[in-house]
Amino acid sequence: MSITVERKAELVKEFGKAKGDTGSPEVQVAILTERIVNLTEHFKTHRKDKHSRRGLLMLVSRRRALLDYLRGKSEERYQSLIKTLGIRR
Repeated sequence: MSITVERKAELVKEFGKAKGDTGSPEVQVAILTERIVNLTEHFKTHRKDKHSRRGLLMLVSRRRALLDYLRGKSEERYQSLIKTLGIRR
């Protein structure tokens, strides 16, 4: 369910603007998306895990807030991010 240190470093390197950039909205959304995907896979085998489901809903709402912020700041950054991550259809 957790994201590994190596995978997190890959996401920071891929989506960060500079070396060690962990605070930009793109990096935060990418890390949250990875965690959401991991939890979604977890729920395929553990259907009755209601406590983790609450955590998933909190992650989704945090990602939604970051995406709304990014969309307000820069529409082209928002569009490129959701296209890269495959979040929207």
